[in-house]
Amino acid sequence: MGNYLISIVGPTAIGKTALSIKLAQHFKTEIISADSRQFFKEMSIGTAAPSTDELNAARHHCIHHKSIQDNYNVGAFEREALQTLQTLFKTHNVVIMVGGSGLYVDAVTKGLDDFPDVDPNIREQLNIDLETKGLPFLQEQLKTLDVKSYHTIAIDNPHRVIRALEICLGSGKPYSSFLNKNKTKRPFTTITIGLTADRETIYNRINQRVDIMMANGLLDEVKTLYPHKSLNALNTVGYKELFNYLDGTWTLDFAVSEIKKNTRRFAKRQMTWFRKDKSILWFDYQTSLEPLISKLNKMMLQL
Repeated sequence: MGNYLISIVGPTAIGKTALSIKLAQHFKTEIISADSRQFFKEMSIGTAAPSTDELNAARHHCIHHKSIQDNYNVGAFEREALQTLQTLFKTHNVVIMVGGSGLYVDAVTKGLDDFPDVDPNIREQLNIDLETKGLPFLQEQLKTLDVKSYHTIAIDNPHRVIRALEICLGSGKPYSSFLNKNKTKRPFTTITIGLTADRETIYNRINQRVDIMMANGLLDEVKTLYPHKSLNALNTVGYKELFNYLDGTWTLDFAVSEIKKNTRRFAKRQMTWFRKDKSILWFDYQTSLEPLISKLNKMMLQL
């Protein structure tokens, strides 16, 4: 039997953590988190990080192991996750990975694209343009230079737009031309499970989760992080809206409603990303464990 990575994806608040623990217990294995905000130990409530009980129910890796002050990115995560997998596969045939950050999941399962180095001044200028001219200006620039990327990346995410533009401007070639080239074959087989529900259910679950976060002390967590609000890690839904409240710009009720709205938008972007991957096996979020495990066992025999 080969080595299998079972990757669990889907929109936020759909129940990925609970399923990952059940599968880890069934296969007597461990879990790697691919949630790009749960890496940071200072961000717990607002990232819906696993509870102490959940962390004790199965061994987790890449959770709360970094600080918001650390310079940690998708490339560093790819290297760390692959090293962890190499170690785990010595004693386990199956490892679970869970997370809704599509880029981070793909980094482990498929490998990152190889981009040329570009002059850092280009990014600096693009950040100035973002501040002075706004995101729509950068979006139009990307549309002109690389219409394919304009239609495929998360166009309302300024980090993604600036990243694509700096490659276009620095290399003289479209960002999209560097994608999906020379990917390294992984020494394990990935089976990806997607959890889903109808849109109304997803949105209701998100709204309920935000209310629970607020009841659990999200505002107090954000207050402790307020002095560091300019850090990239904190440019995150749930934190940036409450910073606006603490700045006196918004009322608390409005900030909470914006967290819900922006989380719903984030979930929509997650689904757009994951639906592009035709290899994902989709299950209703209420599917019981038995048929799911049966399907996984069957696939592991076939692959």
